[in-house]
Amino acid sequence: MPQAPASPPELPELAALERTIALGAQHLQARTVCTVELPGGGSYPVHAITLGNPSLDVPAVGYFGGVHGLERIGAGVVIAYLHSLVTRLAWDSALHRQLESVRLVFMPIINPGGMALGTRANPQGVDLMRNAPVEARDAVPFLVGGQRLSARLPWYRGRFAAAMEAENQAVCAVVQAELLSRSFSLSVDCHSGFGVSDRLWFPYAHTRTPIAHLAEMHALKRIFMESHSQYRYIFEPQSLQYLAHGDLWDHLYQQAPPGRIFLPLTLEMGSWLWVKKNPRQLFSRHGIFNPLIAHRQQRVLRQHQSLLDFLARAAHGHRLWLPPEEMRTYHHAQARHDWYGPK
Repeated sequence: MPQAPASPPELPELAALERTIALGAQHLQARTVCTVELPGGGSYPVHAITLGNPSLDVPAVGYFGGVHGLERIGAGVVIAYLHSLVTRLAWDSALHRQLESVRLVFMPIINPGGMALGTRANPQGVDLMRNAPVEARDAVPFLVGGQRLSARLPWYRGRFAAAMEAENQAVCAVVQAELLSRSFSLSVDCHSGFGVSDRLWFPYAHTRTPIAHLAEMHALKRIFMESHSQYRYIFEPQSLQYLAHGDLWDHLYQQAPPGRIFLPLTLEMGSWLWVKKNPRQLFSRHGIFNPLIAHRQQRVLRQHQSLLDFLARAAHGHRLWLPPEEMRTYHHAQARHDWYGPK
């Protein structure tokens, strides 16, 4: 007799996300944008969830997580924020008014296959953050900057000239339809595993040349630091740390039509701090990238909610803080000095 298809391992994050979707069904629009197959059988959906005003005349914010399967805390942060919004919709009239003038877009688990397998890459062995059709202009660090030697090695980019992986194609389709179609949009992609500080990176990763919207990024940093002085994010272009091939957000930033402003951020939670507080985590592959102690995990989920909520408010009020033409030169000069040196 033919054997029944194998059931894929249960993903607690996916179950939590689907419970939140069911809880908020009255307010949310959810769809499966692609399905990820596992090598041994079974599959997972990749969900995209939207809420707020669908009109292209309003700004939008995208919240992304789970790009790297080992970095489960990134998915957890995004799901926790979505769950908070859903529960607030039962009583928060101010949130209802805010959602009349902004669109919120969520893809909390982009790489469920890698999450199930406990790998950074997707089930094909491809690192989704090295898979976009972008080539670095200068030398990149060996392996870390992206490689095409073998899927058995980390940071594999995929075969030369091959189409992007299905998960990345799904992200691109959602970003094109929901974010780049508007005159102003923001996004944040939640990761972990870099140093002992929480960092907010913005493009570029493939070159040290500043982005065209450097003035706007500097203005965004300023209003966040002024209104959240207790937070200690290091806000910087990724190129200050290292260059890389195939960065997905470099690619999507370059796809924005002329005249439209798209400001993508990557939250890199400093997972080395969790290891420092609990050195036993070094003996666990997941422990290097995620807080394993329950109370510390809850603290991490809480502490980044203000950032995600800030981005929704910043998009809603973007006309109040975007620098007018006469101030762009000032912000650009300040940004060049702060991030690229006085020269």
